[in-house]
Formats: sequence, C-alpha cells, structure tokens
Amino acid sequence: MRGSLIVVLLLVVVLASSEAVRIQFADVSQSVGLTAPNTFGGRLKKDYILETTGNGAAIFDYDGDGSNDILIANGTLFDRAQAPSTAHLHLYRNDGTGHFTEVATQAGFTQEGWGQGVCVGDYDNDGRPDVLVTYYGHNVLDHNLGNGKFADVTRAAGLPVEGTRWGSGCTFLDYDRDGKLDLFVSNYVDLDLKTTPKPGDNENCVWKGLPVMCGPRGLPTAHNALYHNNGDGTFTDVSDKAGILKPGGRYGLGTVSADFDNDGWPDIYVACDMTPSLLYHNRGNGTFEERGVEAGVAYNSNGQPQAGMGVAIADFDGDGFLDIAKTNFSGDLPSLYKNEDGKFFTDVSQQAGLGRNQLLGWGVAFLDVDEDGWKDIVIANGHVYPEVEQSMLGDKYLQKTLLYRNLGNGRFVDITAQAGPAFAATRPARGLATGDLDGDGRPEIVIVNMNQTPALLKNEGTHQNFLTVQLVGTKSNRSAIGARVAIEAAGRRQIDEVMSGSSFYSHNEMSLFFGLGRADTVDRLQVKWPSGAAQEWKHVQANRKIVLTEGEQSIAVKH
Repeated sequence: MRGSLIVVLLLVVVLASSEAVRIQFADVSQSVGLTAPNTFGGRLKKDYILETTGNGAAIFDYDGDGSNDILIANGTLFDRAQAPSTAHLHLYRNDGTGHFTEVATQAGFTQEGWGQGVCVGDYDNDGRPDVLVTYYGHNVLDHNLGNGKFADVTRAAGLPVEGTRWGSGCTFLDYDRDGKLDLFVSNYVDLDLKTTPKPGDNENCVWKGLPVMCGPRGLPTAHNALYHNNGDGTFTDVSDKAGILKPGGRYGLGTVSADFDNDGWPDIYVACDMTPSLLYHNRGNGTFEERGVEAGVAYNSNGQPQAGMGVAIADFDGDGFLDIAKTNFSGDLPSLYKNEDGKFFTDVSQQAGLGRNQLLGWGVAFLDVDEDGWKDIVIANGHVYPEVEQSMLGDKYLQKTLLYRNLGNGRFVDITAQAGPAFAATRPARGLATGDLDGDGRPEIVIVNMNQTPALLKNEGTHQNFLTVQLVGTKSNRSAIGARVAIEAAGRRQIDEVMSGSSFYSHNEMSLFFGLGRADTVDRLQVKWPSGAAQEWKHVQANRKIVLTEGEQSIAVKH
C-alpha cells in the first residue's frame, strides 16, 4: 500500500512539473517513408532460436549531406524461396527534410541472410562512416566509398568469412588509443541447426508448459572477439592475447564500449543471456581484465543471472560516472547499475522505480525527452515467443514501449500513458536507435519491429533549451569515438561520451544531445579527446547543433 502511494505521489509531482513541457510522441514512420517490412523467421511460430532475436538499426549520415539516414538490418526465412524480394538490409536516405527513400540496393547493400546488429565507425579515417553488420554465418564490413555506395570488404580486411558464427552486438572503439578504430563483436550461441532440438524436445524447449524453440540454455555458448586495426585497412584477431577469451563462453547479446572508471581508456560491457554479463576493464596496455562479478554488473541484486538483451550508458544521476541500463526477459525488471566510483556498481533498479513493468525488453536508450538536463529511459519490448499470443498464459507477443522520466533524485517514474499515441501502441519490438532525423537538433526514436514495418517516434510536444555537439577527431580517430564531453549550465554539470553501437543490436547518432532546461547558454564546455588532448569553450549559445574539431578553437554551426 505504501509503495503504491509513493508511485501515485511521484506521478502527481511529474504531471505538475511537466505542465510547461508537454511530452507527446507520435509514430510518423508511414508518412515519412519507412515502409519496408522486416523479415525474420516465422510470424506465428518460431522453431529455432535463430528466428527470435531480430534486428537492430543505425542512425548516421552515410552520404555526408548533413542529414541523418537510417540503416536497418534484416533477416530471412529458412525457406529462402519464400523470402520476399525486400529481405535485405534497408537503407533509408534522408532528403534533408526528414522524409526518406529506401536506397539499399543502389548503395550496394544487397547481402541477405540472418542479419543481426549494426554499428558504425570510420575505421580508415577517410571522413566517411563505415558499417559493420553482424550475421549468423559471418559478419560483413561495408566500406563507405564516398559516392553513395558501399563495398563489402570483409575478406580483404582480414575479418573471418569461413565457418559459422552467430555475431550479435558490435562496437567500434579505439582500445589502444592509437587513433585507429578497432572492432569488438559479441557472439550469442555456437549454433548448429542440424543438431539443435525442436520445440518440446526437452526441458529447454518448453516455457510455462508451452512447447517453444530451444535455448539458449542447453545450447553451446559462444566467445566474443576483438579485432585490432592494423592501419592498412586490415584487422587482426587479438581476442586471446587481449584477454577477451579468458572468461570463457557466454550467450552475448548487446554490447557497448565506454570509459566507466574515467581513466581515459575505453572499457567494454556485454549484456549476456542466462550467463553472467561481462565488464572488460581496459588495463591501458593492450589487454583487458574481466571484472563483471567483482564490479557488481554480472548479476541482479539477488546474485542471479538474467536474460540480458540490450544496454544503454549515461550518467543518469549527474555524479560524473557513466551508469548502465540493461533490458531483460519477461517477468524480470530492467537493470539499472549505478556507477559508485568507477570500479563498483550498485543495482538500484527497484529503488529507482523500474519495477513497475516487467516486460520482455530489447532496445534501450537514455534520452532527455523533456530537455531538463536529466536522462530519461526508453525501452522497446516484445515477447520472444509468438506462440504466447494464442495461449492462455496471459503474456502478449506485442508489447508496449516504455518511457521512464528521470526525476533528478535517483528515481524514475513511468510516464508511458502520458507520452502520446506512439507509446500507446504495442509492437513486436527489437532494436532501438535515437538520433536527429528532421534537422531540428533534437533526437527521434527508431524501433525495429519483427516481421512488421519500423516505427519512428517523434516528440511533438513542447520543448526547452538544448545543445547538440558533434565531434570530429584529427589526432584521435575521425569519428571521435571515446571522446568525453562535459558541459556546465545553470549550475549543473553533465557528461556524455561518443559511442558506437549500443541498445540492442543498434547504433545511435554519435552527436551528443544535452537538455538545458531554461538555460540559454552553456557556461563551459570541455572535451577530452581519445588522444589525451583537452579543449574548452565558454559561453556557448544554446539551441544549436555545433561541430567541434580536435585542435581547433572555432565553433562550426550545423544548419
């Protein structure tokens, strides 16, 4: 009773404080041209776990015209003859006004198969963003040719093309800070379809009495991989000598790289399904130490492993350390790990108010939807078993997307019901990415829906002040991945970091968005570049998207 009263009081406070800022999201996907349907296994029944994970999305400006485009991974069917002609990656080119045309084939994205995750980074520092797409089979590295086209350079780059691996999450990072982007790929299951049991065959193929696809329990775990950039367009697998293989096999899914202990070296976090999640601490000497259990981010607060899916990173409480949000399976609450001191985390999921909904979460992002300077949380949900829709279990395959507002005191409150029609809809959601798609400087939300068309959620409510910061590395990697930005405005300090790949299988726009509330000026802006260089600007005007280049003091304004 007392807990319910607290929730009610919090909601009253939120509604009262939000009178001037109306949060109202609408799904505008159809009107702006996101009309290609996703293909991923059976619609009503999934015989294999391979049919369940779905795809991610990436938001980035692939053609350098100043407007963000959208790339969505895609899957197929076991009976390839029955797969539609659109069963390939979908690349939506932005016309500059937030309207899109699907141009994947023209751009060279013709590969088909069981696509999974997407991450972006300029691995050859030529000023054009390249793409890594993970697959069941082998991953594909697409090099941006600069003429609106991409070329598959996987084999030429020395990445594996033989054998079968289940690539899942991916992230570009400069782990040795040599100015060249390396590549980390998590792997899910060492899956052999010929030996995989069928629904109902054993205890790992039944859920609440319902025969379902088997796994991941009972299936072989996989091993993650780290590839070092040699600087000549090729990569070398350094997984063993860098310590990535030492923890053994896991069911790895979403992954992200960020500097959790503020030592200037990028660490790696992997959300794992039914096995302990991983935190690879960067020792700064080319090797990593896995310390997920010691750090408190491998299990939940009860010491139990979870079915981790997606992961998002932000300093949600403003203490100067990056925290971790992780989505989990149905019947479990999302995880929120508060970074205490760079070395140890506390699971504050319940205390923070994330226990109200226990849906099956996938994509997740920290996003300041009301621009008050506190990062809110958006979570895309959808059940893994379509069979539950016709069962009497009470679970639903289509689930609502959740929005939790950050109250600025370590707590969040569920405002899904007050956030507009886009949050009233239910979806078979998987990947989720955020980024500015209509050029107003503020991010939208793209959600990949299994065997349906994607959703594009736009905040059509009122706004406060903001600043968007795009970084360009010179001595550092050109994408500025790993750069840390700190701003001070109206007496508050915020931090964020440029990252490649996060959420579930997805990649957010790499420009950093800061809500400023009523402040119309950023008093101080600092950038710590991966090279170790630091720069500072004062009295930066708000409500703009600015571009900062390493080593230059001038501020470019992006129109």
